[in-house]
Amino acid sequence: MPDEAATLALGAALAGVLVPGLVIHLIGDLGAGKTTLVRGLLRALGHTGPVRSPTYTLVELYVVSGYIVYHFDFYRFNRPEEWLEAGLDEHFNRESVCLVEWPEKAGDLLPPADLQVRIDVVPDVATDQDGDARKLALHALTERGQLCISGLQFPLYAKPT
Repeated sequence: MPDEAATLALGAALAGVLVPGLVIHLIGDLGAGKTTLVRGLLRALGHTGPVRSPTYTLVELYVVSGYIVYHFDFYRFNRPEEWLEAGLDEHFNRESVCLVEWPEKAGDLLPPADLQVRIDVVPDVATDQDGDARKLALHALTERGQLCISGLQFPLYAKPT
């Protein structure tokens, strides 16, 4: 089963298929590794500074390797309208890449995702311990998302059909 290193590697692999305008929803429980995946993606693009979870800031901006990357976290939203009230809709455009944790908290107001990355914590059958392994799944939700998955170079990942 994938671990933190595999989550970082998937993030790095995703960096190789980014295109401006891409929206990626990151789905998973608290502590599943969503920010770890973002860290892997940003490191592969050349970012050397800290990668923080935007739980309290709502958004972190990274300009790296010619990309404008917004990392959102909507965990603290109580109502979908908070997304609009915060003025975050302007960041979703053809020039930026948007990585969104807890997208369901913004409801139908959020622009649709091109890709959905789901990270589930599962029992590690190899060591018989809970919480050590991750189940990683990618789902293309648009043609652009499918093109990204088609170009993905990630040997531990079985591409969906």
